[in-house]
Amino acid sequence: MTTGQRGKLIAPRIKGWCPGAWRPMASGDGLLVRVRPPLGRLSRHQMLALCEAAETFGSGLIELTSRANLQLRGVSEASWPGLMDFLVEHGLVDPDPHVERRPPLMLAPDWQTGDATFEAARLLLDRLDELPALPAKWGLAIDAGAAPRLNEASADLRIERAAAGSLLVRTDGRALGTPVDSPAAAVELLLRLAHWFAESGGREAGRMRCHTAPLPGWAPAVMPPAKPGPRLALGPYLEGKGAWGRVVGLPFGRAPAAALRAAVDSATVIAVRVTPWRRLLIEGEAPTSVPGLLDDERDPRLGVDVCPGAPFCEQASVETLALAERLSGRIEGSVHVSGCGKGCARQEPADLCLSGRDGRFDLIVGGRADGRPIATGLDESEALEMVSRRWVR
Repeated sequence: MTTGQRGKLIAPRIKGWCPGAWRPMASGDGLLVRVRPPLGRLSRHQMLALCEAAETFGSGLIELTSRANLQLRGVSEASWPGLMDFLVEHGLVDPDPHVERRPPLMLAPDWQTGDATFEAARLLLDRLDELPALPAKWGLAIDAGAAPRLNEASADLRIERAAAGSLLVRTDGRALGTPVDSPAAAVELLLRLAHWFAESGGREAGRMRCHTAPLPGWAPAVMPPAKPGPRLALGPYLEGKGAWGRVVGLPFGRAPAAALRAAVDSATVIAVRVTPWRRLLIEGEAPTSVPGLLDDERDPRLGVDVCPGAPFCEQASVETLALAERLSGRIEGSVHVSGCGKGCARQEPADLCLSGRDGRFDLIVGGRADGRPIATGLDESEALEMVSRRWVR
């Protein structure tokens, strides 16, 4: 979407890029407006403002994406200018559209002020203008805790912890990275690798994992990252000797603004941190249970990745959410229900995937939404029957 002046909006028709706030994307239920929380954190007041924005200017739903962004659905072209004024006023969007065009930065959600993740992010934010022009779907991750948590999240360049304990800069698609001795050195190397990507034909490849040029000699990939840590579990989050916050889940990555407001509308809540796992980390003392949010790690919906599907997404040819609900807890292993072959909800292979095509489902085993199916042209009842015969517990 082009936005030369606030208030003038041209609906996008070209995909291949991620939506933003200044550049929303047309979807089946209106415009999709995405907010990138700085350092992956919103104050309590900002989170309450986002809930108000969802109800005032959109459908009232808030989604949490696999890139740890929050997005509003159902925004009309007429309401978008007012929404932008509101988001800028509350510090949810930078008033300069150029800032949004920089590659998004994802942080491990449990960073602490002064640790390596925070320091590298602070240094990188000051130097983002030094990045070259990069493909629209590029992203960066800073995950420098003792046990990296973002190993499955999409990022083209990563700053993380090496198995030997030092910091590491790693390019997506390579198992090994380059060790460095400080957050400043990590940021410097990341910037150099971004320029190398652009200058060595990477723009044509699109993403780092698709770029086959050998790494430059000054960035030898010689060291593996540390063993990954777990995702943040639902429930109390402990830091040091006591409770530090609470982790709540969004069913299938979406929740009504009213539910999120209930979770944070207390003076004992300080802030909210986003994750790429359909979970929010609430700093402070949050309610133990909120209708519309998940608080039990055994909830079967956590085992299913699903996109909004039809009619919410114009790319989807099938409804997905009801089918995902029916499959929850019935299948051993990972399950992915996708409205189309793009597979936005899950980029990794799943044990079982149902992918929409021309109003029906393809059944894929051990693959992605665009993988080779073992059965095609299934309606929902036929898909459930086939799955029930072979995979139901």
